[in-house]
Amino acid sequence: MRKIIHCDCDCFYAAVEVRDNPALRDIPIAIGGSVEQRGVVATCNYPAREFGIHSAMPMGQALKRCPHLTVIRGDMAKYKEVARQVFAIYRDVTELIEPLSLDEAFLDVSEVTLHHGSATLMAEAIRERVSREVGITVSAGVAPNKFLAKIASDWNKPDGLCVITPDKVDSFVQQLPVKKIHGVGPRTAEKLAGLDIHTCADLRTRSLTDLVEHFGRFGRRLHELSWGRDERPVKTHRERKSVSTEQTYAQDLPNLDACHRELPALIEDLERRYARLDPPLAVRGLIVKVKFNDFTQTTVEHADPAPNLAQFETLLNVGWARGERPVRLLGVGYRLAENSQEHQLSLF
Repeated sequence: MRKIIHCDCDCFYAAVEVRDNPALRDIPIAIGGSVEQRGVVATCNYPAREFGIHSAMPMGQALKRCPHLTVIRGDMAKYKEVARQVFAIYRDVTELIEPLSLDEAFLDVSEVTLHHGSATLMAEAIRERVSREVGITVSAGVAPNKFLAKIASDWNKPDGLCVITPDKVDSFVQQLPVKKIHGVGPRTAEKLAGLDIHTCADLRTRSLTDLVEHFGRFGRRLHELSWGRDERPVKTHRERKSVSTEQTYAQDLPNLDACHRELPALIEDLERRYARLDPPLAVRGLIVKVKFNDFTQTTVEHADPAPNLAQFETLLNVGWARGERPVRLLGVGYRLAENSQEHQLSLF
């Protein structure tokens, strides 16, 4: 039986800014790009969330919802340094840490003897140290596996702790809404609702064969999670699966020809990023991402170990044809051979 802690810093970028400027504490703030540069919200604090603002929302839309919103450009170097301090506290507890982002990680404390081996006490101690030494808050979830620990960390946010002990797993999972399952987006949730599946208890009434028939391979995952089963170990190193770059344009690209004119600059930046990989990794495929002016987006991929401009152009043609409207963002990337042990956060 594993003991897993999922730690998630609350409104991380915004929390750091509030820490450094307490006058921001009770007013709506958002970290992200400017309206003029078609920026989006990277994160926002809870006063801003009361206006319906959320991550990835266009900053212009956020300002319409909250005209007195304070927009902060953000300082990634500062945020990385704060994350380094937080992760140093995690490492005082265990070396078995799987980073998911700057502000989020799984910790496997199954064999840790600190605090009499109590994962709950360890989580409480971590939260207290981060608050006292770093000046921000962390919400934590404690559970027998990664799936439940991640859900638990969000259960009592902000600045909360939720513990799901082994004897409580079954009752907790049965009443869990399926929309809480990672990978269940709006479309899948709608499809599940159409099958009268709203909770994990409802999922359990369906056979594995039935779920696979409706949801493919994800149906098998839904079946396992509906019983609270997740055997994934905490991985201290994650394989780099892709390298990519993208650009949001100040003015929409009006047509396909305009999109093609932007491709060479994007590919040049992609090549620079790819050249910095250490160790170098083989390319096994190409990716093109297109986001239209109505904020719908599509991604097109093609397996090929020898990419060139013509192939990216072909993928762009396919992607653009799915919307055939002005484009606000373009991205290109390489899918990489799965032989790296280096942590990756894809821009996609």
